[in-house]
Amino acid sequence: MDKLHHIVVVGGGAGGLELVTSLGNKLGRRGRARISLVDAGLTHVWKPLLHEVASGSLDASANEINYRAHARKHHYEFQLGRMSGLDRANKQIVIAPFHDEDGHEVVPERRVEYDTLVIAVGSTANDFGTPGAQDHCLFLDSLKQARRFHNLMLNAFLRKNHEALQGQPHKLNISIIGAGATGVELAAELRLASRELPIYGMNHLQSSDVAINVIEAAERILPALPGRLSAGATRELHRQNIQVLTGQPVSEIRENSLVMKDGTELASDMTIWAAGIKAPSFLAELDGLETNRSNQLVVEQTLQTTQDADIFAFGDCAACPQPGSDHPVPPRAQAAHQQADALFKTLCNRLKGEAAVPFVYNDHGSLINFSRYTTVGNLMGNLSGRSMYIEGKVARLFYVSLYRMHQVALHGFLRTGIIWLMDKISRAMQPRLKLH
Repeated sequence: MDKLHHIVVVGGGAGGLELVTSLGNKLGRRGRARISLVDAGLTHVWKPLLHEVASGSLDASANEINYRAHARKHHYEFQLGRMSGLDRANKQIVIAPFHDEDGHEVVPERRVEYDTLVIAVGSTANDFGTPGAQDHCLFLDSLKQARRFHNLMLNAFLRKNHEALQGQPHKLNISIIGAGATGVELAAELRLASRELPIYGMNHLQSSDVAINVIEAAERILPALPGRLSAGATRELHRQNIQVLTGQPVSEIRENSLVMKDGTELASDMTIWAAGIKAPSFLAELDGLETNRSNQLVVEQTLQTTQDADIFAFGDCAACPQPGSDHPVPPRAQAAHQQADALFKTLCNRLKGEAAVPFVYNDHGSLINFSRYTTVGNLMGNLSGRSMYIEGKVARLFYVSLYRMHQVALHGFLRTGIIWLMDKISRAMQPRLKLH
């Protein structure tokens, strides 16, 4: 019996999970290929939702996908572990030893053979070497970090509420460094939390006692998006009593304050770093594969790495060129979704000896959600190439549809409809914020 072609996908983020689901449903189900997913976690949560998990407006446990259960349903294999090395000569990836919470080794280092390898390990925050960032900042790269943030936030509100009860100074200063989509949306979610928590017993701390600052080194927030969208977002932040500081690079983060480039010091009880991303550092040491300054794997337009045609990379961890542009594909969820679709076609073609599909990115616009307050965005016209500014309920509908499209890719239309109905019931029965 001939050995099945083994496709190994490393990274179960939005793009990686969508890809193995499609491959499993088509190739794995029919026994045409063996599909494997490798990830360091046991569950998947859509990364653009992590700021909602952090603020408590989303219960991650109700939105997690268990890789093992999903793999069984969609005809692929799952291996728990973190990729730590690559042996291209023997076509093997190295998976680091897995340890429990007490540091005991559960599974030793092991190797997994592949015929085709796809790397989709996403990105991590880039603090640009800012002094104090690693010691005093909170990050939102993973579900674990989002949950830690949520617990620290609840404790901070509880502490300040007690100080208010005792008649002591009780101002809570929260600083968000970086005014991209994550930073702006997190600010709105935190403002919602400051207004909702008093309803659940913390009624000595008022929303006005919580100062939220969004700090951006560029001259405007959302610098990568159109100016009109940036202006609309700025107006909404001001409406929610969130201070916006632009043109203000941070030179140092201290335990309870930030130091700006001009020497100004800003009090900060909680500091969140949301400025810039980079690919995981281990990619720069993968057996000669080409990377750029952000540790991204450099790939051709077909998403094949420049040094090995049997290794593909996509999503935030890959630098993919585009025709007529000096800039690679932007690190956005819609780009990863489109790349997963293109790569699915390429890998199916590969088994038939046919050519790879060149990836062409289509920008469908951007949407920024301000929690339950409003949503603003721009939609790109496919025919005219012009963008249309939208806000309010229409923009919110498009925003929600992005996540539902991700769910459809993972579960199909029927199950996504059931999940949507369960979400509605859960929101009607549960508190508006997760309180533990």
